[in-house]
Formats: sequence, structure tokens, C-alpha cells
Amino acid sequence: MDDLLAFERERWGKGIIRIAGTDEVGVGPLAGPVVAAAVILPPDVRVEGVNDSKQLRPEQREALSLEIRERAVTFAFGEASLEEIERINIRNAGFLAMRRALEALSPEPELVVIDAHRLDGLPWPQEPVIKADASIHCVACASVLAKVHRDAYMVEMDRLYPGYGFAEHKGYGCPSHLDALKRLGPSPIHRAGFHWAGRQLSLFGD
Repeated sequence: MDDLLAFERERWGKGIIRIAGTDEVGVGPLAGPVVAAAVILPPDVRVEGVNDSKQLRPEQREALSLEIRERAVTFAFGEASLEEIERINIRNAGFLAMRRALEALSPEPELVVIDAHRLDGLPWPQEPVIKADASIHCVACASVLAKVHRDAYMVEMDRLYPGYGFAEHKGYGCPSHLDALKRLGPSPIHRAGFHWAGRQLSLFGD
């Protein structure tokens, strides 16, 4: 945890207190929106066990998400819809979701930390850091919040659209999901196009 806080400690020492980490999930799935979270934690607050959400078990993420929410100065979520994903592409949809999450924070950040990229049009200073979700505490916390939030949404979609297995795979392109698509066709939350095994596939045809 000391390593995860090293980035924040250096900025806190310079008087930069409200450091917002942001991260998005849902870039790779065949269904559902892209969801981002942004979070600001008080100086020197450690959420023990937090890590990149992909490295944690679901039950760990659930428990950590509750603790992050309780201890945060502020947190918020942003989303990019299916229509926006199709219109502006998945990469830009991820950026849009993160920007919306950051803009919903109150109080506002003094510094934004993001994994590898820089977001256009933000009114605050930002520092892109490669693999920030696994190396910087506030970004790892945002990763956990975003993953838990989106997973809960996909569980709800499983109730609305049974048969696809959304509660299990959360929209990712595993074999059981592709089999369900062959049997049932696309649901209203499936994306119009997706990549699978290196090939461009279209659910709706050309």
C-alpha cells in the first residue's frame, strides 16, 4: 500500500490535496455501456487491499467498494451509452464516461490522475500515468468502484434479458455468450459491432 500511495504523498507534500483518480470499465464487452468512476480520498487514507479491479475477486471488490464510498471525500460515476459508443467509437466513449464522472465530483479536484491518457477539455491539471490502475491508490479505488457499479448493472440486465448469462460474464465475449447470441440473436443492450478472436463481427449484419 505504501507504493500505491507514493504518487499521492508527493503531491500532498506540495499542497495539492484533492487528487481525483478516474478509471473506466466496459471497453471490451459485447454488451452494455462503458462506465467510469472518479474518486477523491482524504490525505493519508489507505483502503487496505485495494488494487486494480481485474486483480481482485468479486467479493473483495464488493467489500472494498463499500469502504471506498464510506471513506471518500467524494466519488461519482459517468457513463457512455450504446448510442454514444456507436457514434464516437469505444475509445472516445471511455474518455467521455471518465469526463462525466470527474465533472460530477463535488468538491472539484485540484489534480486528475488517469491511466495512460489525457482527457481533452478538462478545467483541472491532469497527469496521465501508465498502468495507473495498478500503481496509484486513487486510480485503483476508482477502478474498483467502476467495476462494481457496472457489474451490478449487468446483473440487473440479466433479469431483464434472461438467457444471455449477463450476470456471469457481464457482457464479455466468452464462448457461452457467443452461443447465446447464435441462439437468441442480439438483445437491446448488445453493441452493433464487436471484435472477437481478432475478427470484426457484426451482430446486425451489413
